[in-house]
Amino acid sequence: MEGSKNFLKKFFTKPSGLIGSAIVSILVLSAIMAEIISPHSPTKMGAGKRFSKPSSNYVLGTDEFGRDMFSRILHGSRLTLMIGATAVGISLSTGMLVGLIAAYRKGIIEQMLMRGTDVLFSFTETLIALSCVAVLGPSLENAVIAVGIAGIPYYARICYSAALVESSKPYYEASIACGAGHYRLIVYHLLPNVLPTMIVVSTLGVSTAILAAAGLSFLGLGAQPPLPEWGYMLAGSRDYINRAPWLMTIPGIAIALTVLGFNLLGDGLRSALDPTEKS
Repeated sequence: MEGSKNFLKKFFTKPSGLIGSAIVSILVLSAIMAEIISPHSPTKMGAGKRFSKPSSNYVLGTDEFGRDMFSRILHGSRLTLMIGATAVGISLSTGMLVGLIAAYRKGIIEQMLMRGTDVLFSFTETLIALSCVAVLGPSLENAVIAVGIAGIPYYARICYSAALVESSKPYYEASIACGAGHYRLIVYHLLPNVLPTMIVVSTLGVSTAILAAAGLSFLGLGAQPPLPEWGYMLAGSRDYINRAPWLMTIPGIAIALTVLGFNLLGDGLRSALDPTEKS
């Protein structure tokens, strides 16, 4: 209980943690309440006149098909959270598995796993994601899978480094001397001690995953019409930048604020979990 209080105190006394949690909370609430708050269906054409400017009737205006931008942004927050959570879930679970096994099983298994990770590290995440989408085909689901696969080497390397440090500490060597089995060494010693680091890294990774998926959608390899995905909305409004600048501005601001929110949240978690930081 005392540890939880210290954690919350350190987290909320940091401006980054406070602002980040506020932005992410608004995003989550928008996603949950989208059906209630949005005045129109996000895919309904002719909800208003084409290219209506932001007004009291259409808070964020309408697009080239007369669809309400406010409704599309709200429902797009659901897709954004789904993209970030799913992609990071794929990267984190697989990367942690590879990292823990490599750190625990020294020798040939360690070399095989980490050299394979190094090979993937030689390519950028964008290139890996593009290659995966090229194989799987353009769709939002495939884009999320591709972004998740592209992030595996990053999480594997960090988990491996953190687990390697833990496995060299006296308490871990004492556990081996006392006859602790494989399950206990991994689940009770390695995993709990690398988890705080991985939580911080995964929180920061959500913003990277969202940007990568938005980039794929912008290129036409991610979300397909009529989904209200922010990256696709940016791509669809390129031809109307002079006539209706809000069509690009609003989704761009939404992406920027979301990325900023998760980055600040991750920074706040890092500060709160760092034992060297004073509250």
